Amino acid sequence: MKVAFFSSKSYDEEYFTNVNKTFDHKLHFFETRLDAHTVKLAKGYQAVCIFVNDKADAHVMRKLSQRNIKLLALRCAGFNNVDLDAAEKYGITVLRVPAYSPRAVAEHALALILTLNRKTHKAYNRIREGNFSLERLTGFNVSGKTIGVVGSGAIGRAFIQLLKGFEPHFLAFDPYPNEQLKNEGVEYVSLEKLLSESDIISLHCPLSPETHKMINAQNLKYVKQGAMLINTSRGKLIDTEAVIDSLRKKQLGSLGIDVYAEEEKLFFKDLSEMIIDDDTIARLISLPNVLVTAHQAFLTREALEQIAETTLQNISDFNNGQIAETNHVGRKHLGK
Repeated sequence: MKVAFFSSKSYDEEYFTNVNKTFDHKLHFFETRLDAHTVKLAKGYQAVCIFVNDKADAHVMRKLSQRNIKLLALRCAGFNNVDLDAAEKYGITVLRVPAYSPRAVAEHALALILTLNRKTHKAYNRIREGNFSLERLTGFNVSGKTIGVVGSGAIGRAFIQLLKGFEPHFLAFDPYPNEQLKNEGVEYVSLEKLLSESDIISLHCPLSPETHKMINAQNLKYVKQGAMLINTSRGKLIDTEAVIDSLRKKQLGSLGIDVYAEEEKLFFKDLSEMIIDDDTIARLISLPNVLVTAHQAFLTREALEQIAETTLQNISDFNNGQIAETNHVGRKHLGK
């Protein structure tokens, strides 16, 4: 099939081109993201492939349909940027990569925890400037602490398995508890109890109307004083302004994020020579107990290869009329 890739970077082109040798699709890579202004680029293609910050709303879906696009292939797990009603209305099949590399994201969450805690990023900068002082670099032992995991899907489970070596006490919040994790000693509790008892809170759930701003001013008051909050899932899971306020009041101890509510205006771009017109991200970056990475948790060689393989297989399956139900996103598949 002839496929248009939006929001593509050098690593996308490298891995998809290499993996495509076994599929033989015709791939064209656009650096621009898909939106109402760029949808015209899809003309002449049979399928469109998008990433997390592309915009596939009702207007874009209608335009894609007018250009005879029948397949929207997501090279990610989340689909909150896709209007599924419009997809159904215009007969566009939406396929995704449900679990490309849970370990990659889980390992990045651990990296954020250890970096924030032991302040290795600050120590690195100090040493480069000839400052060998240990003042204000004190951390804590992760071993024996209580770790709260919000969402126990594939990534949440990988995160728990990864941190077992620290011998913590695990609390979890999920509407659908995992029986295996329960048997392994993970205690499922309410979100309020998890927030109030956890030393480290890590978010591993998709963005939906139910999870939108699930960490907000109302429940941040339950947070254990000095707790660390980690988010490697979706930026809009947290109310950023409320989190900043909690940090300033010294209720929340530290914050590590790989995602940001307004990231589509910033992430995946080099803005080093520009004035960033976003006061919220500027405040986050200025806080000494905040660590921000730009949606790189997925970025490992293994994950990129698996994303390419699954996405291209999805395209081939669609072309052959053999869609894998686990990768198919639609209202009827979500029980709506």
